[in-house]
Amino acid sequence: MTTRFIKSGDCARVKVPGNQGEVSEILNSALCGAKNVVARLRWLTPGQRFDAEAGQDTHQLVYLMEGEGVISLNNKEYPVAKGAGFYLGPSENASIRQMGNAPLKLFHLVVPKLKN
Repeated sequence: MTTRFIKSGDCARVKVPGNQGEVSEILNSALCGAKNVVARLRWLTPGQRFDAEAGQDTHQLVYLMEGEGVISLNNKEYPVAKGAGFYLGPSENASIRQMGNAPLKLFHLVVPKLKN
C-alpha cells in the first residue's frame, strides 16, 4: 500500500444548494483510491446549516473543527463548539447551524454499512 499525501487546500470547494454552505471532498476514490469512505470539509457562515442526510446504508461522523454552532438531534438542540461532534448510524439524521461571528468548519466522514 502506498502512502498518499492529500493537500486539502487544493481540493475543489463547491457551494451547496439550499443555503448549506460550501464543501470540499478531501478523501475519496479519485483522490487516493479509497473504496469504503468519503471525507469532506464543510464551511458554514451566518444563516447557513448543514442537514446530514439519513442514509440507510451509511455511518456518519461530523466533527467541529472551528467555530460555534447548534446541533439539532432527536428534536433537541445542543450548543456546540470546536471539538464537539456527532455520530449518525444508518437512517439517523441531524443538522447543525452556524452561530457566533466566526465561520463553522466541519469534518464530515461517511462510511458505508458493511454488508453481511
